[in-house]
Amino acid sequence: MDTRNNPIVIDGRSGQQAAYGQRGVAESSTGLLSKVLVLTSVGFLVSAVGVALAPPFLGGLGMILCIVASFALIFAVRATRANPLLSFMMFLLLTLVLGFEISPWINMLLHSGQSAVVFNSALTTAVGMGCMGIAAQLFSFDYRRVGSYALGALLVLVLVGVLGMFFHFVSPTFYSWAALAIFSVLTVVDFMRIRNGGDGQTAIELAVSIYLDGLNIFLALTRIFSGGRD
Repeated sequence: MDTRNNPIVIDGRSGQQAAYGQRGVAESSTGLLSKVLVLTSVGFLVSAVGVALAPPFLGGLGMILCIVASFALIFAVRATRANPLLSFMMFLLLTLVLGFEISPWINMLLHSGQSAVVFNSALTTAVGMGCMGIAAQLFSFDYRRVGSYALGALLVLVLVGVLGMFFHFVSPTFYSWAALAIFSVLTVVDFMRIRNGGDGQTAIELAVSIYLDGLNIFLALTRIFSGGRD
Protein backbone atom coordinates (compact mmCIF):
# COMPACT_ATOMS: atom_id res chain seq x y z
CA MET A 1 0.00 0.00 0.00
CA ASP A 2 1.04 3.57 -0.49
CA THR A 3 0.04 6.14 2.11
CA ARG A 4 1.79 9.11 0.50
CA ASN A 5 -0.12 12.09 -0.80
CA ASN A 6 -1.63 11.38 -4.19
CA PRO A 7 -1.09 7.60 -3.87
CA ILE A 8 -3.15 6.73 -6.91
CA VAL A 9 -2.25 7.85 -10.42
CA ILE A 10 -5.12 7.38 -12.84
CA ASP A 11 -4.47 8.11 -16.49
CA GLY A 12 -7.19 9.16 -18.87
CA ARG A 13 -8.66 11.75 -16.48
CA SER A 14 -10.22 14.92 -17.83
CA GLY A 15 -7.28 16.93 -16.48
CA GLN A 16 -4.62 14.73 -18.08
CA GLN A 17 -2.16 16.77 -20.18
CA ALA A 18 -1.91 15.64 -23.80
CA ALA A 19 1.86 16.22 -23.69
CA TYR A 20 2.33 12.96 -21.78
CA GLY A 21 1.35 11.02 -24.89
CA GLN A 22 0.92 7.29 -25.19
CA ARG A 23 4.11 6.51 -23.27
CA GLY A 24 2.89 8.44 -20.23
CA VAL A 25 -0.43 6.60 -20.28
CA ALA A 26 1.32 3.23 -20.52
CA GLU A 27 3.60 4.04 -17.60
CA SER A 28 0.67 5.25 -15.51
CA SER A 29 -1.38 2.14 -16.28
CA THR A 30 1.59 -0.08 -15.49
CA GLY A 31 2.07 1.63 -12.14
CA LEU A 32 -1.60 1.25 -11.31
CA LEU A 33 -1.54 -2.42 -12.30
CA SER A 34 1.51 -3.02 -10.10
CA LYS A 35 -0.22 -1.46 -7.09
CA VAL A 36 -3.37 -3.49 -7.68
CA LEU A 37 -1.45 -6.77 -8.00
CA VAL A 38 0.53 -6.10 -4.81
CA LEU A 39 -2.65 -5.25 -2.91
CA THR A 40 -4.44 -8.32 -4.27
CA SER A 41 -1.54 -10.58 -3.30
CA VAL A 42 -1.59 -9.18 0.24
CA GLY A 43 -5.34 -9.75 0.34
CA PHE A 44 -5.00 -13.41 -0.58
CA LEU A 45 -2.25 -13.84 2.02
CA VAL A 46 -4.52 -12.36 4.71
CA SER A 47 -7.36 -14.65 3.59
CA ALA A 48 -5.06 -17.66 3.93
CA VAL A 49 -4.30 -16.53 7.48
CA GLY A 50 -8.05 -16.16 8.05
CA VAL A 51 -8.65 -19.73 6.89
CA ALA A 52 -5.96 -20.99 9.27
CA LEU A 53 -7.13 -18.93 12.26
CA ALA A 54 -10.90 -19.06 11.75
CA PRO A 55 -12.73 -19.64 15.05
CA PRO A 56 -14.48 -23.02 15.31
CA PHE A 57 -17.91 -21.51 16.01
CA LEU A 58 -18.45 -20.19 12.49
CA GLY A 59 -21.50 -22.28 11.78
CA GLY A 60 -24.98 -20.85 11.56
CA LEU A 61 -25.17 -17.34 13.01
CA GLY A 62 -21.41 -16.82 12.86
CA MET A 63 -21.38 -17.50 9.12
CA ILE A 64 -24.32 -15.15 8.55
CA LEU A 65 -22.46 -12.42 10.44
CA CYS A 66 -19.40 -12.97 8.26
CA ILE A 67 -21.48 -12.66 5.09
CA VAL A 68 -23.14 -9.45 6.30
CA ALA A 69 -19.77 -8.05 7.42
CA SER A 70 -18.14 -8.82 4.08
CA PHE A 71 -20.80 -6.91 2.15
CA ALA A 72 -20.54 -4.00 4.59
CA LEU A 73 -16.75 -3.91 4.23
CA ILE A 74 -16.95 -3.85 0.43
CA PHE A 75 -18.99 -0.66 0.69
CA ALA A 76 -16.68 0.63 3.45
CA VAL A 77 -13.67 0.43 1.11
CA ARG A 78 -15.38 2.78 -1.30
CA ALA A 79 -16.75 5.03 1.44
CA THR A 80 -13.21 5.60 2.76
CA ARG A 81 -11.55 6.08 -0.64
CA ALA A 82 -10.44 9.60 0.33
CA ASN A 83 -8.33 8.11 3.15
CA PRO A 84 -5.99 5.53 1.55
CA LEU A 85 -4.75 4.13 4.87
CA LEU A 86 -8.26 3.63 6.26
CA SER A 87 -9.46 2.19 2.96
CA PHE A 88 -6.53 -0.23 3.00
CA MET A 89 -7.42 -1.32 6.54
CA MET A 90 -11.01 -1.95 5.42
CA PHE A 91 -9.64 -4.04 2.55
CA LEU A 92 -7.49 -6.12 4.89
CA LEU A 93 -10.42 -6.65 7.23
CA LEU A 94 -12.58 -7.71 4.27
CA THR A 95 -10.05 -10.31 3.14
CA LEU A 96 -9.71 -11.62 6.69
CA VAL A 97 -13.49 -11.98 7.08
CA LEU A 98 -13.74 -13.76 3.73
CA GLY A 99 -10.97 -16.09 4.88
CA PHE A 100 -13.14 -16.92 7.89
CA GLU A 101 -16.12 -17.36 5.58
CA ILE A 102 -14.49 -19.92 3.27
CA SER A 103 -12.58 -21.72 6.04
CA PRO A 104 -15.15 -24.52 6.65
CA TRP A 105 -15.01 -25.57 2.98
CA ILE A 106 -11.23 -25.28 2.62
CA ASN A 107 -10.53 -27.05 5.91
CA MET A 108 -12.94 -29.83 4.96
CA LEU A 109 -10.93 -30.41 1.78
CA LEU A 110 -7.61 -30.26 3.63
CA HIS A 111 -8.74 -32.66 6.36
CA SER A 112 -10.40 -35.15 4.02
CA GLY A 113 -7.35 -36.01 1.97
CA GLN A 114 -8.03 -33.48 -0.79
CA SER A 115 -5.23 -31.03 -0.16
CA ALA A 116 -4.21 -31.48 -3.80
CA VAL A 117 -7.56 -29.95 -4.79
CA VAL A 118 -6.75 -26.80 -2.84
CA PHE A 119 -3.21 -26.58 -4.24
CA ASN A 120 -4.24 -27.26 -7.84
CA SER A 121 -7.11 -24.78 -7.61
CA ALA A 122 -4.83 -22.06 -6.23
CA LEU A 123 -2.20 -22.73 -8.90
CA THR A 124 -4.77 -22.80 -11.71
CA THR A 125 -6.30 -19.56 -10.43
CA ALA A 126 -2.93 -17.81 -10.35
CA VAL A 127 -1.91 -19.00 -13.81
CA GLY A 128 -5.34 -18.34 -15.28
CA MET A 129 -5.56 -14.82 -13.89
CA GLY A 130 -2.06 -14.12 -15.17
CA CYS A 131 -3.09 -15.22 -18.66
CA MET A 132 -6.27 -13.14 -18.49
CA GLY A 133 -4.26 -10.14 -17.35
CA ILE A 134 -1.93 -10.53 -20.33
CA ALA A 135 -4.88 -10.95 -22.71
CA ALA A 136 -6.41 -7.74 -21.36
CA GLN A 137 -3.21 -5.90 -22.28
CA LEU A 138 -3.09 -7.31 -25.81
CA PHE A 139 -6.71 -7.15 -26.98
CA SER A 140 -9.35 -4.44 -26.98
CA PHE A 141 -13.14 -4.55 -26.89
CA ASP A 142 -15.99 -2.64 -25.29
CA TYR A 143 -15.23 -3.91 -21.82
CA ARG A 144 -17.89 -1.74 -20.18
CA ARG A 145 -20.66 -3.36 -22.24
CA VAL A 146 -19.23 -6.86 -21.75
CA GLY A 147 -18.92 -6.13 -18.03
CA SER A 148 -22.58 -5.11 -17.81
CA TYR A 149 -23.59 -8.36 -19.51
CA ALA A 150 -21.38 -10.37 -17.14
CA LEU A 151 -22.84 -8.61 -14.10
CA GLY A 152 -26.33 -9.39 -15.39
CA ALA A 153 -25.34 -13.03 -15.77
CA LEU A 154 -23.92 -12.99 -12.24
CA LEU A 155 -27.19 -11.68 -10.81
CA VAL A 156 -29.04 -14.51 -12.59
CA LEU A 157 -26.52 -17.00 -11.23
CA VAL A 158 -27.01 -15.70 -7.68
CA LEU A 159 -30.78 -15.96 -8.06
CA VAL A 160 -30.46 -19.50 -9.40
CA GLY A 161 -28.19 -20.37 -6.48
CA VAL A 162 -30.67 -19.06 -3.93
CA LEU A 163 -33.55 -20.94 -5.55
CA GLY A 164 -31.35 -24.02 -5.86
CA MET A 165 -30.97 -24.18 -2.08
CA PHE A 166 -34.68 -24.91 -1.84
CA PHE A 167 -35.53 -26.76 -5.07
CA HIS A 168 -32.22 -28.44 -6.01
CA PHE A 169 -32.79 -28.10 -9.75
CA VAL A 170 -29.21 -27.10 -10.65
CA SER A 171 -26.23 -29.41 -10.74
CA PRO A 172 -23.43 -28.17 -8.45
CA THR A 173 -20.93 -28.93 -11.22
CA PHE A 174 -22.88 -26.87 -13.77
CA TYR A 175 -23.22 -24.04 -11.26
CA SER A 176 -19.46 -24.08 -10.62
CA TRP A 177 -18.63 -24.02 -14.33
CA ALA A 178 -21.05 -21.13 -14.84
CA ALA A 179 -19.45 -19.22 -11.96
CA LEU A 180 -16.00 -19.92 -13.39
CA ALA A 181 -17.02 -18.58 -16.80
CA ILE A 182 -18.69 -15.44 -15.45
CA PHE A 183 -15.87 -14.49 -13.08
CA SER A 184 -13.29 -15.18 -15.78
CA VAL A 185 -15.03 -12.63 -17.99
CA LEU A 186 -15.23 -10.17 -15.09
CA THR A 187 -11.51 -10.66 -14.46
CA VAL A 188 -10.64 -9.70 -18.04
CA VAL A 189 -13.00 -6.72 -17.78
CA ASP A 190 -11.37 -5.55 -14.54
CA PHE A 191 -7.87 -5.88 -15.99
CA MET A 192 -8.96 -3.86 -19.01
CA ARG A 193 -10.40 -1.23 -16.67
CA ILE A 194 -7.00 -1.01 -14.99
CA ARG A 195 -5.28 -0.73 -18.37
CA ASN A 196 -7.52 2.21 -19.16
CA GLY A 197 -6.72 4.03 -15.93
CA GLY A 198 -9.25 2.52 -13.53
CA ASP A 199 -12.36 4.47 -14.57
CA GLY A 200 -11.93 6.78 -11.58
CA GLN A 201 -11.48 3.99 -9.03
CA THR A 202 -8.57 3.86 -6.61
CA ALA A 203 -6.02 1.05 -6.62
CA ILE A 204 -7.64 -0.38 -3.48
CA GLU A 205 -11.10 -0.40 -5.04
CA LEU A 206 -9.71 -2.11 -8.13
CA ALA A 207 -7.87 -4.61 -5.92
CA VAL A 208 -11.18 -5.50 -4.25
CA SER A 209 -12.64 -6.33 -7.68
CA ILE A 210 -9.65 -8.43 -8.77
CA TYR A 211 -9.51 -10.13 -5.37
CA LEU A 212 -13.20 -11.08 -5.48
CA ASP A 213 -12.83 -12.33 -9.06
CA GLY A 214 -9.89 -14.51 -8.06
CA LEU A 215 -11.53 -15.79 -4.89
CA ASN A 216 -14.66 -16.87 -6.74
CA ILE A 217 -12.62 -18.51 -9.50
CA PHE A 218 -10.64 -20.38 -6.85
CA LEU A 219 -13.79 -21.57 -5.07
CA ALA A 220 -15.39 -22.66 -8.36
CA LEU A 221 -12.27 -24.65 -9.22
CA THR A 222 -12.18 -26.36 -5.81
CA ARG A 223 -15.74 -27.59 -6.39
CA ILE A 224 -14.97 -28.71 -9.94
CA PHE A 225 -11.74 -30.49 -8.98
CA SER A 226 -13.39 -32.11 -5.95
CA GLY A 227 -16.22 -33.49 -8.09
CA GLY A 228 -18.84 -30.89 -7.12
CA ARG A 229 -19.03 -31.88 -3.48
CA ASP A 230 -20.96 -29.59 -1.11
